[in-house]
Amino acid sequence: MVHRTVGCPRKVVPLSRQEFEVVDHTGRGDPLQSLQLLWRTHTKTGRSGLSLDAIVDAAVALASEGGTDSLSMRKLADRLHVGAMSLYAYVPGKAELIDLMVDRVNGQVYEDPDAVPEDGPWRQAIEVVAARNRDLLARHRWLLGVDESRPALGPGTLTKYDVELATLAGTGLDDVEIDLVLTLVLQHVRSTARLSGAETNVDTSEGEWWSTAGPLLAALVDPTRFPHATRVGTAAGEEFQAATDPRRTYDFGLAIILDGVEQLIERKTYRTATSSRTDEGGTQ
Repeated sequence: MVHRTVGCPRKVVPLSRQEFEVVDHTGRGDPLQSLQLLWRTHTKTGRSGLSLDAIVDAAVALASEGGTDSLSMRKLADRLHVGAMSLYAYVPGKAELIDLMVDRVNGQVYEDPDAVPEDGPWRQAIEVVAARNRDLLARHRWLLGVDESRPALGPGTLTKYDVELATLAGTGLDDVEIDLVLTLVLQHVRSTARLSGAETNVDTSEGEWWSTAGPLLAALVDPTRFPHATRVGTAAGEEFQAATDPRRTYDFGLAIILDGVEQLIERKTYRTATSSRTDEGGTQ
């Protein structure tokens, strides 16, 4: 029986379309207004007690319930028991609000002072970074639908970025390589978080789906035509008892990435040491 075949459909019913496609972007609002709001250069508190922080907290709560695609200024006003026009005195629009929301949750990732070991091995520190980002995406699934390629450059996001970059300082990698390694790790975390969402948001269990589809697939799929897909897909399906295993994909992929980074660091260290010995020999 074919338990798993590459390309076979999986019936997925997402809680929000945002978990599986980008519906919002950071950095799409007015840059001057966004930066002023992010850095609280023009903060105020209204007579009703309404504040920018309260607005952002309520927006994050709403997004956690239904994604940012269902977030609107009117719904946010209803949550805060104020008129919609009252919000515009604090935030000019949804684009700037998205920046504030992303910066808020980013700033919470490393709130505890000992979150990332400062004196430990770089690999251990990066594993902590990956785990913290995995937890962030599990708490705030709506982030998977927000494109942060133009980041919200507020104190929360910059603090997170700075803490994460520090894990690779002193490894021998140059600044661009450090940024590239961090990007690679964080994108791996994001992609496996999407797999986790697909696994949990289904209307039938994996076993039920494959017990129905398996016999038909076995009759339709000719192993001589698809030898690799049949062999590998069956082995993986029997091992995972599902189309994939998000946690094992996360662990395996992270280990492979860090093995590669370790080899790069060792190679650069060797070249530096060799160059230093050559220079010393030339000056004698």
